Order: sequence, then C-alpha cells, then structure tokens
Amino acid sequence: MDTYDSIENTVEGEKEKNNWTSFRRQLFITSGVCSIYFVLGLCYGIPNVVIPQLRKEANSTEAVSEEMASWITSVHGYSALPWILVLPVMTRLLGRKIPFILVCMNTLIGYTMFYCSNNATFVLISEIMQGSLAASNMTVLILIVTEYTTPKYRGIFMTVKSTIFFWGVWIANATGTFFHWKKIAIYALVFSIYPFTVFFWPESPSWLAMKGKFTECAAAHHWLKGYGNDSEKELNNLIKAQKEYLKLRMGRNRTIRSRIKGFFEKMTTKGFYAPLLLSICVMSLYNFSGKFVCTMYSIELIKKITNSESTAYLGMLILEAVTILSMHFGSVLSRFLRRRTLLLGSSFLGIIFLLILSMYLYLISLKIIDENKVVSISLLTIFSMTISCGPMILACSVYGELTPIRFRSSSLPLLALYSEFLMASVLKISPYIFKALKLHGAFLFYGLSASVFAFILYKFLPETKDKTLQEIEKYFQETCTTKDLSKQLIVK
Repeated sequence: MDTYDSIENTVEGEKEKNNWTSFRRQLFITSGVCSIYFVLGLCYGIPNVVIPQLRKEANSTEAVSEEMASWITSVHGYSALPWILVLPVMTRLLGRKIPFILVCMNTLIGYTMFYCSNNATFVLISEIMQGSLAASNMTVLILIVTEYTTPKYRGIFMTVKSTIFFWGVWIANATGTFFHWKKIAIYALVFSIYPFTVFFWPESPSWLAMKGKFTECAAAHHWLKGYGNDSEKELNNLIKAQKEYLKLRMGRNRTIRSRIKGFFEKMTTKGFYAPLLLSICVMSLYNFSGKFVCTMYSIELIKKITNSESTAYLGMLILEAVTILSMHFGSVLSRFLRRRTLLLGSSFLGIIFLLILSMYLYLISLKIIDENKVVSISLLTIFSMTISCGPMILACSVYGELTPIRFRSSSLPLLALYSEFLMASVLKISPYIFKALKLHGAFLFYGLSASVFAFILYKFLPETKDKTLQEIEKYFQETCTTKDLSKQLIVK
C-alpha cells in the first residue's frame, strides 16, 4: 500500500509540474500580448489629456477645434479598417507570429512620431498610424490568446487582457494630469519593446495543423499545453479534423464559380451567422453601454457636472481607478460565476443605474430637485463599477470564444470591421449627442440602446466557460454527426 501511495504521489507530482510548466509558458506568451494591449490603452487614453494641454499651451481653444478633438479621439478606429482586411490574410498565409511582429514595429514607429509631435495635426497623424495596433485587437491578438491557451486558463487571460487595456488608459490620463503629455510616448515605447519576445514563441498549433504540418503542430501543442489527457484529446481532435479537411479539399475543384457558391453557402450556414450575430450584439453592448464613451470624455463630463476643471481631473482619475478595481473584481468573479451570468447580470445592473442617473439629471434640469454633485458622481461611479465587472472584461472573451474555428478568417474580419467602425463612430458623434440631448438625454440614449442588446443576449447567448473551441462551435451546428463535425472544426 505504501509503495502504491508513493507511485500515486509521484504521478500527481509530475502532473502538477507539467500543469505549472504549461501555465508559465502560456503566461509568457500572453504577457507579450498584454503588453501590446497596455500600449493600445495608452493610445486611447491620450486624447483625454493631450487635447486640454495643447489648448492650454496655445492659450486658445482654437488650437484644437471641437471637430479636430473628435477626430483625435476616434480616428484610430477608422484607420484600423484597412488593417482589418490585411491582417487576417497575413495570419492565414504567414501564421500568427509575423503579423504580430509587423504590428509591434508599426507601433514603435507611430509612438516615435507622437513623441516628436508639436501640434494637433501631428498628434492626429500619429494616432492614424496606430490603426494597425487598434486592428490587431480583434484579429491577431484574439487569435493568439484563444489558440495558445487552454480552456482552463483562457478565461483568466482574456479578462486580465481587458483590464490591462484600461490600466493603459488610466496611466495615460494620470501622466497627462501631472506631467507633459510626451512622457506617455516614453512609456509606450518601452512597453512596445517587450512583445518582441515573440521571436521565442512557437507558431500556433491551429495554423500549423491547417497547413498540414502535423509534426510541428504536435510539438508546439505539447510545448504549450503539456501531455495531459485533455491536451491530448484536444490535439487529436484538431489533427483529425484537419486531415479530413485536407482530403476533402484535394478532391475539390476550386474554380472561381465554386468559390463564390461556397461563400454564399457559408453565409447562410447557422454555424457562421449565429455566432457572428451574437458577437455583434456583444460588441454593441460594449459600445452602447456608454462606459467607454464616459472613459474617453471623462474630463469633459465631470467638468459639466462639477463646473470645476481641477475637480474634473481628480474625478477622472478616481473614476478610472474605480473602473480598474472593478474589472479586477470582475476577473475574480469570473472564476466562480458562469460567463453568461456575469455578463448579463452586471449589464442589467449597469443599465438600471444609468437610467436612474438620467432621470436624476432630468429632474434637476426641470428644477424639480436641487442638484447634489456627490449624488451625481456616485451614480456615475456605481454605473461604471457594474459595467466594468461584466461587458468591459468579458466582451472580447465571449466573442473570441464564439467565433467558430472553421470560419475565423471570414467572421473575424467582418466582426472587427463592425466593431472598430462602431466604436470610432460612437466616439466621434458622442460630443454632438451630449450637446444636443444634454447629459440626461445622452445617458437615456445609451441606457435604452444597451437594453436592446442585453435582452437579445439574454435570449440567445450560450454559456462558454471551460468549453473548448470545438465544443462551442458544435453548439451552433444544425447537425452533429462525426463526419460533419470533422468538416466543421477546420480553420478556413
């Protein structure tokens, strides 16, 4: 019995060691991705502090007009659109590493120009150059995190990644509050160097299998995820599905007509359009909740509430600090709650507080009640806390998991184009919404819009926590025979 217990303890010890090694290797890779996400957060945090500083330096609001300010805030979303078409093609032909290296190099060049900028025009150009960085968020980076990590750790890495982004926003805001805005560029350049650890990464096992490089696929998969039962099962399913696909493809006549026909057939397949539409709803909820708008225009919003510029800067830092803490709290909750429960629960709570804030400000505008700035800021803070626990950390995680392996090269660019265009447009028109509808009307608009998408997700969103990408994809298939499933697990 003692010998048996000793052998069992040894086996358990080896499993523990292998699990820890796999975790460290996955952490090593995702830390490079998180570093780029931090730099992306700096990019989005820059307009909030650079615009007031440029106006103050010139002693004139005309140094950065309202039109120019809205472009500086939103232009990286529009400049991302062409990159969204280019990067997926590169990830399919060249793998995941080379496009990631290209993004890192372009980021370094963009922030070098930002450091050398001396007026709003050059700042705008440097922001335009960050289009590849913004586009990588929903193309290259999401592929790396989902394909290089196991289901056990994937949720953690995805939520932490989202939190790191807002750390970048907060650091940019804090730096611009107390120092000259060019110091932000120094942080960005430093954190843009670390992701070049990509030269020490293996290539994605999914991409290697797609190319028929099954030996290299197995080696990369084992290096990343070890030799456990779940890991071996995932690897066998991946290789089996890709071999079946390669056989089918070799016997297929790939004429232009057949490709066009195949494209339209794919568009009408439930496995393609169902997860795509749900992902669109998730990203719409993220943008129409109003939280990201409040982050990007926090100084202006708080200034309107408090009528004090110094209070606005301090309130902005406190509000964003609370946001980050709430996101960390949400990351902890995600370990215990189901993904769907946390996303929808926090969304509905956030919408309720947003509508309450809208009603409170409306009653003040009618002079029915007297304004209490503490109450206004408190309601805005509670709204930020609830939304930060859910949509702000889970949106990318959920759509990254919903996107089917078979249709990734088609659905990810479509989703990325929609998301970046929507985010840029919402940021671009928000100043005009606040001006036309006032604060109470704008908050009502965001609350009602978010309610629509939250309800749709409540009706149709499945649970994705602790499920492999193959299991999630299988959920959306109309038929689930073994032969059909082998065709459905293919990266196209």
